[in-house]
Amino acid sequence: MTRAKLSRRAAKSSAMALVAAVLIALAGVLHAHEVRPAIADVEVGAERLSMDIRLTAEAMVAGIDLAGLDDTNDSPLSGYYDQLRAMEPDALRAAFDRAWPRIREGLRIEVEGVPVAAQFADLRIPEVGDTDLPRDSFLTVTAALPPGEAPVQVGWLAAYGPLVLRQVGPGENELYTGYLQGGALSDPLPRTGVAQVGALTYFGRYVGLGFTHILPKGLDHILFVLGLFFFALRLRPLLVQISAFTVAHTVTLALAVLEIVTVPAAVVEPLIAASIVYIAVENTLWSRMSPLRTAVVFGFGLLHGLGFASILGEIGLDPARFLGGLIGFNVGVELGQLTILALAYLMVAVWFGDRPWYRARIAVPASLVIAATGGWWLVERTLL
Repeated sequence: MTRAKLSRRAAKSSAMALVAAVLIALAGVLHAHEVRPAIADVEVGAERLSMDIRLTAEAMVAGIDLAGLDDTNDSPLSGYYDQLRAMEPDALRAAFDRAWPRIREGLRIEVEGVPVAAQFADLRIPEVGDTDLPRDSFLTVTAALPPGEAPVQVGWLAAYGPLVLRQVGPGENELYTGYLQGGALSDPLPRTGVAQVGALTYFGRYVGLGFTHILPKGLDHILFVLGLFFFALRLRPLLVQISAFTVAHTVTLALAVLEIVTVPAAVVEPLIAASIVYIAVENTLWSRMSPLRTAVVFGFGLLHGLGFASILGEIGLDPARFLGGLIGFNVGVELGQLTILALAYLMVAVWFGDRPWYRARIAVPASLVIAATGGWWLVERTLL
């Protein structure tokens, strides 16, 4: 066998190995127990702090270290975590009460660097539902603040995962939002009124929120963008598709956040999965850009915009800075998408894009993997 043939065979083997690696990686997330940020609304008074936290109580009770973790199945304590998910509210509450002394140590409330002890006030646990999905419980804690007017900082251990912290004031007006990771503390929260954040800082925070919603959290959106990438390597078709997708999801993101358009997640999420299947299957049938493909991508972009709006709706936007937060979040989403495309180009197109067998050996198999994953999600989100 000639050296040229050996070289071509080695290249093809490497390409197929790359597709296989993608398949293995995706197979590992089919039953993912996604780690989501907790959301806390904190009200700071002259003498007392009160905080309502929506969280996954099972993870705290199990003692899972969520720092840098995307899937609780990756934790050695995942078995115990799954048992807790299946517990009735009273049994889980008893387990939480036993774990509370340890959990409380991880809650950080500080005044001028001095810790203030958190006090348990209430825990509301819903009935057992779909044990394949996280169960949201609602924890209320309070703290007696020392005399004076010094502001308060709030956070928790990195092991508890990311925390969206919102300071609310009279009438539940919200003017501060912090996305806290790695055990970080919030900005100083005043005891009268709410913390004011500079416009540039506020904008930057929402850029970060949009980016992390794509990387690493938005696997369904990642697969859709990769489906666009594997359609054709030529620049024009890719730009047309990405532009149509971006314009569409920007429109519905704004409409959904403004509550002009409201579609339940139970409808949106299966349709997003279906969009992944359609785009990926179409990749295996055609490779030429057409007005129909552009229209389909635009339509699916409208769906994905509704998906983006769900996380932004949970976090909330300062009404006085609504436009800045919305634009910042959308910029973060776009940067996430461009990062995906850049990585795909560097990992795939640079090495194999000019090979005559690229479409048959790379684009089509990768699209089939994407379609299979989207198909599983469609079944999971509608029937399971």
